[in-house]
Parts: sequence; structure tokens; C-alpha cells
Amino acid sequence: MARQSLIQREKKRQKLEQKYHLIRQSLKKELSKVPSLSDKWEIYRKLQSPPRNSAPTRLRRRCFSTGRPRANYRDFGLSGHILREMVHACLLPGATRSSW
Repeated sequence: MARQSLIQREKKRQKLEQKYHLIRQSLKKELSKVPSLSDKWEIYRKLQSPPRNSAPTRLRRRCFSTGRPRANYRDFGLSGHILREMVHACLLPGATRSSW
């Protein structure tokens, strides 16, 4: 199980990303429309003004049940370890069992 502080930090980043998403999106659209280089630099400066934790690249996908940050499957939202346990317990219909 991941530490609760790391999970809370990730939730805070998700909220910040949602808050600044529209601002970033509008600035990027504006950036593609502007022909002059000096105007583009101004827009780049505006893009750098929001907090760094509001960038979508800072987000990390975590396991829904354990909070594990690695080996996650997007379709299920679970880590590989938990997914394997659920398949062996027959909790996921249609998934085939394998042992290694």
C-alpha cells in the first residue's frame, strides 16, 4: 500500500490540473494562431505562469485499490499484481488465468 501522503499529493495535482486545463488549452490554441515570434514568446511566458504541478505530465496513474504507482493497466485502473489476484479469484469475467 502506498503512503497516504503520496496519494493525497497526487489528488492535489489532479485538482490543479483540472483547474488550469482550460487556461492551458486556450493559450496553446492562441500559440498556433500567432505568426510573430515575439508574440509567441509572450504566450510561452504565460504558459509558464501556472503552478508546475498543474501540468498534465506531472500526473501519475495509480492503482485504484492499493495506490501502487507502477505496472498499472489503464483499462482496469489496477496494478498487475492486484489484477492477477482478481483473475485467480474469478472476479473478472472473460480474463484467462496464467501462472508464472
